[in-house]
Amino acid sequence: MRIQLSDHFNYRKLIAFTLPSIAMMIFTSVYGVVDGFFVSNFAGKTAFSAVNLIMPFLMIVATVGFMFGTGGTAIVAKAFGEGDSKRANEYFSLFVYISFGLGILFAALGIIFIRPISSLLGAEGELLEDCVVYARIILLALPFYILQLLFHSFFVTAEKPQIGLAVTVSAGLTNIILDAVLVTSLPLEYKLEGAAVATAASQVVGGAFPLFYFFRNNSSILRLGKTKLYGHALLKACTNGSSEFMSNISMNIVGMLYNIQLMKYAGEDGIAAYGVMMYVSFIFASTFIGYSVGSAPIIGFHDGAKNRAELKGLLKKSVVLIGVFALAMLLLGELLALPLSKLFVGYDEALLELTVSGFKIFAVSFLFMGYAIFGSGFFTALNDGVTSAIISFLRTLVFQIAAVLLLPMILGIDGIWYSIIAAEFMAAALSAFFILLKKNKYHYL
Repeated sequence: MRIQLSDHFNYRKLIAFTLPSIAMMIFTSVYGVVDGFFVSNFAGKTAFSAVNLIMPFLMIVATVGFMFGTGGTAIVAKAFGEGDSKRANEYFSLFVYISFGLGILFAALGIIFIRPISSLLGAEGELLEDCVVYARIILLALPFYILQLLFHSFFVTAEKPQIGLAVTVSAGLTNIILDAVLVTSLPLEYKLEGAAVATAASQVVGGAFPLFYFFRNNSSILRLGKTKLYGHALLKACTNGSSEFMSNISMNIVGMLYNIQLMKYAGEDGIAAYGVMMYVSFIFASTFIGYSVGSAPIIGFHDGAKNRAELKGLLKKSVVLIGVFALAMLLLGELLALPLSKLFVGYDEALLELTVSGFKIFAVSFLFMGYAIFGSGFFTALNDGVTSAIISFLRTLVFQIAAVLLLPMILGIDGIWYSIIAAEFMAAALSAFFILLKKNKYHYL
């Protein structure tokens, strides 16, 4: 069954259309988790802590892919909704070329300055050397990873989410297979490098294949080709995607702050425990992110077509589906806290106990996380980047920083886990406030 953006979406069709995006994001998270599993169990606790310490920085420099993907999707989908496919494809081409060029620039700067950056984050000695080695290998593939993040959104706009899923699965399998071969077979001193090579290779696969697909004649509605420097489109894409840009940058800045706090309250074990929770959180949050990415082109198209009745239906159905997802994830989080923690740190009893106790608290945040993520993505799809950015900025930076600085002073290390719940609750409430506030402007209620 082929589903088009112009269709009427009931629950069945909405789930069917967004499911490949959800699966794509989940699988992306899963192969990141597999990377952590191999590093922790075969390279050791210090190498695992190094990966978790430097990863927020690596994600920050890749965030431009999210920005042009989510922000550009809204512009391209709206152009299609207005009936101008030529302009839509020129916008698409521009966003791809600019993203790749920025990836090359950021990779070069990152490779040069990674040592002082790692030191600034608190790494020293063996931990510092592991951060530098791992990051420099990953940065070599950064331009392709940026494209991979960008194409996550544009495969949906191209009405080919299944191909996007196939690309993600291929990239993930590349990482998993190379991890299994390199990390397990190389001498101990080279296992971390093996994990980095596996991840970098998977990112090249994830970014290069879509380039070939969209450059050649294909059956989708998108094609890479000649374009002009549409300054207004670039600015609008940055504005639209500023929420996702700020969300990812803020989330990773906050991740660095969490690591600093955990080093203070629990040392290297705290960073490792937080790393386990973040790996699992990425899988659960990717369901919400995938749904938001998958539904955004539909919302953008019907906004461009001025189909208010369909917008109302999409919002109502989304609220119901996210609520179901949230309850399921809370239950899974509580049930799987012990087995998932054992998977990563079962070799260290004290670290395992710390991870399980934190995970059971942290899992409550899944009740609110989905609404905050969708609220930001919903306004991005409506080309209201300012509102979306406000939600993301407060959710991922202001609320999180305030909570992680204040609550540990009262509750100790448990306050770090409770701070995530507090931040997500406030962000969900803020999203509900803006949806009610803007209902007369967009007529979705």
